[in-house]
Amino acid sequence: MLGALPDLASGLLCGLLFGYVLESAGFGSPCKLTAQFRLSDWSVFKVMFTAIIVAALGLTALEQLGWLAADEVYVPPSYLGAAAIGGALVGAGFAVGGYCPGTSVVGLFSGRLDALVFLLGLLLGTVGFAGTFDTLEAWTTAGETQAVTLPEALHLNPWWVNAALVAAGVAVFWIGARFERRRGGPVTAEQAVAGASADVSAP
Repeated sequence: MLGALPDLASGLLCGLLFGYVLESAGFGSPCKLTAQFRLSDWSVFKVMFTAIIVAALGLTALEQLGWLAADEVYVPPSYLGAAAIGGALVGAGFAVGGYCPGTSVVGLFSGRLDALVFLLGLLLGTVGFAGTFDTLEAWTTAGETQAVTLPEALHLNPWWVNAALVAAGVAVFWIGARFERRRGGPVTAEQAVAGASADVSAP
């Protein structure tokens, strides 16, 4: 138990720092997150896509430099059907509640009562899923595919896949910026932290 304390402490520290950054950027506010679904604020999508591109480029570069052994990186199998079902359910909860599990914790520690309601719903949902797992278990592995990376699945050089990701990222940023201008977004960090949604959906 004592041997695990450094890992727990580092995890707690990283969590606190991550939460601070999320709240400072306004990601702990449902105003910011629901604006993504109204297409008036693409910050969440941009952050996620940028993280994917940076990780892909970094892993490829480290492997090419010989600093990372590709066969030592665990690639889990994909469950495409289960991911589609789970993604739809999580997305619906995200749109209705304005939080994801992580940002709801940030919202709670920022004093938002709606985040507490969301977390209670999350807890009830988790208990319900655990209680019906035997019935739902087959859905959790639906659409299982072989554990391969995207370049392996497409039989392409990783740099070509990375180039396509970068091009897609540029396109997403450009499209997102156009939507934000048309719909009065994005929500600023100050508005999100203050809880002022502003009429970002106004044309």
